[in-house]
Amino acid sequence: MPKDTSIKHVLLIGSGPIVIGQACEFDYSGSQASRSLREEGIKVTLINSNPATIMTDPVTADNVYLLPLDKKSIVKILQEHPDIDAVLPTMGGQTALNLAIDCEKAGIWKKFGVRMIGVDIDAIDTAENREKFKALMEKIGVGVCKGDTATSFLQGKEIAQEIGFPLIIRASYTLGGAGGAFVEKAEDFERLLSAGLQASPVHEVLIEQSILGWKEYELEVMRDNLGNMIVICSIENFDPMGVHTGDSITVAPAMTLPDTVYQRMRNYAITMMNSIGNFAGGCNVQFAVSPDNSEIIGIEINPRVSRSSALASKATGYPIAKVAAKLAIGYNLDELTNSITGNTSAFFEPSIDYVIVKIPRWNFDKFKGSDRRLGLSMKAVGEVMGIGRNFQEALQKACQSLEIKRNGLGADGKELRDQEKILYSLANPSWNRLFHVYDAFKLGISFRTIHDLTKIDKWFLKQIEELIHIENAIQVYTINNIPKELMELAKKKGYADRQIAHLLGCLESEVFKKRYEEMGIKRVYKLVDTCAAEFEANTPYYYSTFGEENESQISNKKKVVVLGSGPNRVGQGIEFDYSCVHGVLAAKECGYETIMINCNPETVSTDPDISDKLYFEPVFWEHIYEIILHEKPLGVIVQLGGQTALKLAEKLDKYGIPIIGTSFEALDLAEDRGRFSTLLKENEVPYPEFGTIHNTDEALELCKTIGFPLLVRPSYVLGGQGMKIVINEKELEEHVVNVLKDIPNNEILLDHFLEGAIEAEADAICDGKNVYIIGIMQHIEPAGIHSGDSYAVLPPYNLGDLVIRQIETYTHKIALALRTVGLINIQFAIKNDKVYVIEANPRASRTVPFICKAYQEPYVNFATKVMLGEKKVTDFEFNPVKKGYAIKEPVFSFHKFPNVNKELGPEMKSTGEAIYFIDDLMDDYFLKIYAERNLYLSR
Repeated sequence: MPKDTSIKHVLLIGSGPIVIGQACEFDYSGSQASRSLREEGIKVTLINSNPATIMTDPVTADNVYLLPLDKKSIVKILQEHPDIDAVLPTMGGQTALNLAIDCEKAGIWKKFGVRMIGVDIDAIDTAENREKFKALMEKIGVGVCKGDTATSFLQGKEIAQEIGFPLIIRASYTLGGAGGAFVEKAEDFERLLSAGLQASPVHEVLIEQSILGWKEYELEVMRDNLGNMIVICSIENFDPMGVHTGDSITVAPAMTLPDTVYQRMRNYAITMMNSIGNFAGGCNVQFAVSPDNSEIIGIEINPRVSRSSALASKATGYPIAKVAAKLAIGYNLDELTNSITGNTSAFFEPSIDYVIVKIPRWNFDKFKGSDRRLGLSMKAVGEVMGIGRNFQEALQKACQSLEIKRNGLGADGKELRDQEKILYSLANPSWNRLFHVYDAFKLGISFRTIHDLTKIDKWFLKQIEELIHIENAIQVYTINNIPKELMELAKKKGYADRQIAHLLGCLESEVFKKRYEEMGIKRVYKLVDTCAAEFEANTPYYYSTFGEENESQISNKKKVVVLGSGPNRVGQGIEFDYSCVHGVLAAKECGYETIMINCNPETVSTDPDISDKLYFEPVFWEHIYEIILHEKPLGVIVQLGGQTALKLAEKLDKYGIPIIGTSFEALDLAEDRGRFSTLLKENEVPYPEFGTIHNTDEALELCKTIGFPLLVRPSYVLGGQGMKIVINEKELEEHVVNVLKDIPNNEILLDHFLEGAIEAEADAICDGKNVYIIGIMQHIEPAGIHSGDSYAVLPPYNLGDLVIRQIETYTHKIALALRTVGLINIQFAIKNDKVYVIEANPRASRTVPFICKAYQEPYVNFATKVMLGEKKVTDFEFNPVKKGYAIKEPVFSFHKFPNVNKELGPEMKSTGEAIYFIDDLMDDYFLKIYAERNLYLSR
């Protein structure tokens, strides 16, 4: 069936602020869907409250509404656009679906003559309602766990008595497994049942037998209106049942799945999809398989795009959301082409000749006292993906992408050697269990014990054990006599030069010189082509490996590399992906060939349609350096990818690779707290009294001159890591010891903390001579709460002309003193009408996308053109749309850590943000948050 020509204008619902359990994978799917619909000449209006995303940018849709995701906002949009005839709610996760269902129940769609496309409400209801799902599976002959649903405490206790322990509680209609729990003992049951009933919006839970330790698989499936189906990807969870799939290491394609079991699973998935309703689009189906007898149990089905579909899209190159949007408007699979090859049908199952490993990224350090054990409720804030020719190479590359101060899996001197702690970690999975599996083998703990405690498939464990054997073989040599075959083997297994250097007792640069220059062992680049090289790929989407043929052909065009921001984490989120995408688009406009390097499967920057060339690689020195040697770009843009990209500036500078925009020297000066304060002094810019220290003795001496309270700030950190306000010598000594334990040899700044000060920040574009301030924001909370955790108002609401003039003057002075070329963010504390500078970041900041959206100006585009030397600040016509106030609202995920207090201080804890517009300061929303401004302030 061809396209439904009656659909002329579609409303797309986004997923709102980023929270644990629902991250930027929906920014990617929403952006893709919008582009896909607009290609068909369909008008797209979009609603989302998240200012940090590319999805809410004018480049994505015809109309963008930055409004709260509620029925009132939907009605406002439908009144303003009476020609909207369809709504697509499957691209915005659970948030969008829930809102669409609420509007359906309220009769809003019917009233405005809007029909839902790409979704079947009955299918969603069957998938989300545990009881209906279970009944349907039993009817179609798919195995399910023994269990029942409860809507009351008493009912739950009766079901538990019948099933017996251990058992699982799953809450209905929740996000990221919220409210779910494993119950081993009867004494824990009542508390966990109560929590599950409360977490469910319909106060319903499913109580079922435990299948802890079974193997877990997912199939990502596409279905069209005719019932044609293809399996895009099989995904195997490295972690067995018991760990939420969002917290599991996952591998594609499935590695330990016998073909007979796969065919049964595939048939079940197709039967399940056909039976839940007649919908067209993407669907994720999850199964558990008994390791003893290969019995298959259906766990759940998600008839919409999901976290897994973003992963499957990047893993295979098959753009699931893009195709799903086309299916929603009536096309069938055989009528569409595969966008990677450009000439094969979309009705063609991807086939991949490489291995994908996804590892989640956690941030437990930000939630002191949190339960770090992984279970049914998701706790990861982001993820990375590694691509390799074998499992070990992909695993090492994923570990190198995590940015947790490890150089890969092992071989970095950070092994845990405490047998008791290792055994506990193997039995109680947390963020570092993968590393402890390695440590267990290294320590000599038996294979059987490791398998018994983890229930991780033996094939995966053997792959990790083999790494230890390779390392033992390397360690008997030196850099001078290591055989070429062994060096090549280590590289093919994903080992970084740093890891090999650790094993050989030499420098990373010596290993690189030996293998690259003397042995000729160089990376080659392979295409991600969806069809195992059976057809030629048109989309330049590459990963590196070691072998013969290099599929990345280099051009003679002027080219620029943009470094991405790696995995999402607290302190560095999707706002930097927004900046990277705009940087790429601006460089393209200036006629450059753009090369993107990033390893985050959830983001728009790793969509192969964005840049001229995408290298899906760790944002890790060795990988970047070899791409640069291969491509020979004019330079590298580091100031758009947050701290991840910025911290590679020193290496780039050392190796003589041009940094586009602000120089490394200026970037480093701003990061070095002591040197920066000296620069302020020279330019007569006020700052809180300060001093730098390197140990506790210096700290105790310095505090006598500066006086308490003190703000302790390490240099070169992200999201306020390690920052704390201390009020006496005991606290000061304890905290300095903790910082130096975590970040040895770090220079620490002690600032006199200005109690009761107002905090503000300014963002500006500078070309080295001219400065344009794009926005000044005033925080609602007092100084002492990290800017990322503060409500911030644009423009300021009560600073007064004198203060504003000081902020403008100091912003100009600092931007010019740092010889900034591009973006800069400066933070201020204001006390008794005197403005003090706290810090400056000569890079894209968290607030830049917010200001771009509020003032409706493409500032990152302008800044990139300034960085490239294509434009001066004075070449732009700035026309910000200034009406009322925009409020940046931080969004937290404390609900994932129920035993952690919501305390806010100098270290950032929010996972996302929303934008809220008000006309004046008498608005109830503003008055409420202003009244609560001191509520969560802690140290």
